[in-house]
Amino acid sequence: MTNAFFLGKGGVGKTTTSAAFALAKARAGKRVLIASLDPAHNLGDVLGKRLKDKPLKVEDNLDALEIRLSAWVDRYLKDSRDEMKETYSYAGALNLDSFFDIMKYSPGTEEYAVLWAIEHIHCALAADYDLVVYDTPPTALSLRFLAMPAISNMWITELAKLRERILQRRQIVTKINPGSPVASSCVDKDDDKVYGRLGSIKRRLALLQKLFSEESFVSVVINPDSLSVSEALRIKEELERIDIPFSALCVNKRGMSKAPWRLDDGLAGIPAFYFDFKPEGLSERDDLMKLDTHDLVAAFDAAAAEGIR
Repeated sequence: MTNAFFLGKGGVGKTTTSAAFALAKARAGKRVLIASLDPAHNLGDVLGKRLKDKPLKVEDNLDALEIRLSAWVDRYLKDSRDEMKETYSYAGALNLDSFFDIMKYSPGTEEYAVLWAIEHIHCALAADYDLVVYDTPPTALSLRFLAMPAISNMWITELAKLRERILQRRQIVTKINPGSPVASSCVDKDDDKVYGRLGSIKRRLALLQKLFSEESFVSVVINPDSLSVSEALRIKEELERIDIPFSALCVNKRGMSKAPWRLDDGLAGIPAFYFDFKPEGLSERDDLMKLDTHDLVAAFDAAAAEGIR
């Protein structure tokens, strides 16, 4: 099983390019699932199907879905609330509902919701397919959720160390004073719910980090203009920082403008694939095949054969 992510700023043609790639792979005989992670979905419009948050057959070998981010935010917060109540006996005395109502709009909540949606696709759905293609949100949100596993893992590691120190001090107090109230609490990390929960989160994050950094073909879609090139450079810098490969550059809508432009030298080492602007538009699913993805598909197949990285 392999994954293909299509990144880029809004309006460059991520949905069209990712859908054309997925359709080409499906019509070549591979079982493909394409998933839209963009809150402003238009994948269904491109494929000519009314999509939901569960896989829907588009045609032979091609299924599609659109993640409802608001539903995943609610699910993430509900799971977090339930886990807190289970882990902390005193949580019932707190007004958790009010706290989690605020959390719905807090920084990071949306990014974690996207992460757990990807985890769900990877763990519950991907086994039925040869390839999962992701049409991503605009750059800012995409880079944040891609960075979340690496950044969160650092926090979890430090929190686990802190929890170990707390448990060690509990053990010391219990030995000195067996009658202490601390003696009735958990002192062994193997039995400690908090430490166990931290370990569970760490394993989930490690799975996602491996998926992004070792099992994914990451394409960045740009238009032939200076703003897109600048965006691609920023994406390249961020991907390098979080150790995720920049596999391909897709230059979409070539010929749409006569304005001068050039690829920056900083992108010179990345394989580039060009897709001509179609003035007549793409009105039907079959029109996606007018985008010649042959070379991009070949590059993906070669990377997949080598184990992506």
